[in-house]
Amino acid sequence: MLAILFAATSAVCAETPAQLLDANARAVMAGGTRTGTAVLSFTYAGQGMSGTTDTKFDLATGRFVDSYRIGPTRGSNGFDGRQAWQQDLSGGYLPESGGDRRELAVNEAYRDANLWWRTDRGGARIEAVGCGVIRVTPPGGKTFDAWFDPVSHQLARVREAQGFATIDTRFADYVLHAGRMVASTVTVDTDGNAGNRQTMQLTGAAIGPVRPAVAFAMPTVRPADWTLPGGRVTVPMRLLNNHIYVDVRIDGHGPLPFLIDTGGHDIVTPQTLAKLGLSQQGSATAAGAGEKTTSSGYTRVASIDVGGAVVRDQTVLALDFSPADVEGFAVGGMLGVEFINRFIVRIDYGRHEVTLIDPARFTAVERRGAGIAVPFEFYDHMPQVRGRFGDRPARFNIDTGSRSEVTMTAPAVAAGGLRTLYPAGVTVTDGWGVGGPSRSYVVRARTLSLGSVVVARPVAGLSDAQHGAFADPNYEGNIGSGLLKRFVVTFDYGRRTMYLAPNATPDPDIGRFDRTGLWLNLDDDGMKVMDVAAGGPAAAAGIKVGDIVTSLGGVAVAGQQLSEVRRSLKLAPVGVPLEVVYRRDGSMTETKLVPRDLIPD
Repeated sequence: MLAILFAATSAVCAETPAQLLDANARAVMAGGTRTGTAVLSFTYAGQGMSGTTDTKFDLATGRFVDSYRIGPTRGSNGFDGRQAWQQDLSGGYLPESGGDRRELAVNEAYRDANLWWRTDRGGARIEAVGCGVIRVTPPGGKTFDAWFDPVSHQLARVREAQGFATIDTRFADYVLHAGRMVASTVTVDTDGNAGNRQTMQLTGAAIGPVRPAVAFAMPTVRPADWTLPGGRVTVPMRLLNNHIYVDVRIDGHGPLPFLIDTGGHDIVTPQTLAKLGLSQQGSATAAGAGEKTTSSGYTRVASIDVGGAVVRDQTVLALDFSPADVEGFAVGGMLGVEFINRFIVRIDYGRHEVTLIDPARFTAVERRGAGIAVPFEFYDHMPQVRGRFGDRPARFNIDTGSRSEVTMTAPAVAAGGLRTLYPAGVTVTDGWGVGGPSRSYVVRARTLSLGSVVVARPVAGLSDAQHGAFADPNYEGNIGSGLLKRFVVTFDYGRRTMYLAPNATPDPDIGRFDRTGLWLNLDDDGMKVMDVAAGGPAAAAGIKVGDIVTSLGGVAVAGQQLSEVRRSLKLAPVGVPLEVVYRRDGSMTETKLVPRDLIPD
């Protein structure tokens, strides 16, 4: 979020926040006006790309629109005083009310309008946290810290938590424009990573007449870059590792297996880039469910074709989000918010079908027949549903790209004392995302509700992550396909509604958790043990991390589908010994593993 502020010059370090802000106000207003619309333009360099950014904001209210044209990417975000919104890479618009997105928009508007200059400080709670440093909590916003130069009183830095990241924005090299001092150099660092720094240099500044609120509102235009002959298409899907895969053609090439992920973006993998001869621009840090980060860039594709539903001329991410050893095969890419936002998307986990529908043909009658309507808000690109975890209110991100039933975030686990409430569990790897493996304390929860829909006794991971998406305090739980496959699920992004209808043919592994205490990834001639639950059946059988499993139950694993092997470990009969052959340091060993329920049934 680009927050460009006017700042000031003065002489001494203010002793109190009030003195500091009053001095800032006097210095900034060097004959300038306090009404009108400020328009600032910058050049941009960072993340291996260059381009331009612009911001316009109302000097009295802080209503704003920020836009960018960087490398192959285009986008914007804004706030009209009521609704925060963003435009994605593909030109689609999303209203933002989930997570901390509206709070962040309120913060930006507060700073843009310099509401802290007012006698009442714009209603904010303000406290000193050092000489020239204040901590600010605007009404309806969230806490941020601001540093002012102790001599000049220019705003030097803002530190703000955004999602699960900490953003430091620095302002320097002030120049006089339209009677105000404007920062001509703005730098943005994420989580202290200077290698990922973004730098903006001022190229123009002006103050124009006051614009109406509608000038800052989310555009209502929908992208017209797609076709769906007949208004509807149904394609087969494969449910592998609780991930939804459909065949996709990129620029006429394929079919390639693409994951449908309500928690993700439109992505092609490095293998697809190479296969199709596409070029990548830029290099930025990407993070997800795991605690590590990886690198991502962008590329352009002429068409994305799913069974005749075609989206044209798209900028997509280039990212290795699921390596072949993790998923069991080479993934072609991902269909995320940009693709899903154009259609009604119905996922029938029982029939193993995905249906894409023209939103204009999704009638009221069909909506009533789609199941129970569950409203959601957008948290960035993620649908976020309000519900309950047991008797506790919770915000749940709906993430078909997660294999789990539900993962409760580390802040929610700590705040709710969930480890104490659910003492019968096991700590083990239960997921693998962009940031690598994620480990949770896995338990059997009592109930979980999504809107008015109640699910009894789901398998829940209680995360203790210190980094990544599961360290985010702006939601409480992440719902994956492990839970959603109880239903036929229909997503209507335009109406911000998810429909849930009972699945007539539920999967036998619903509500089951691995009975061996193993996490296996694919290896050249077997399956590699990546994690072993302490005190679990695998540990008792002598299996260790790094071992290469070559046979399970007398059947060689070579040639077996990784997802089916993992599934079999959920369904392995309790108490019936399972023969395991594995290789360690070049030697073959045979052992017997006795499956048991690691969490209450």
